[in-house]
Amino acid sequence: MGHDDLDSRVHDRVALDEIALYAEVLAAVNVAGDRLTLEELDNALGLRTSAKH
Repeated sequence: MGHDDLDSRVHDRVALDEIALYAEVLAAVNVAGDRLTLEELDNALGLRTSAKH
């Protein structure tokens, strides 16, 4: 994940990456409208790609 456009005072790239992953999961939950399956969660985290897309 690129963070080149962020304020240089922000130095915790790991935390920023975790926040970005959490946002991806929240967006996936919002679209699903219900609990995510393990496959949907993996897709949201970029661990696998869905054949449905």
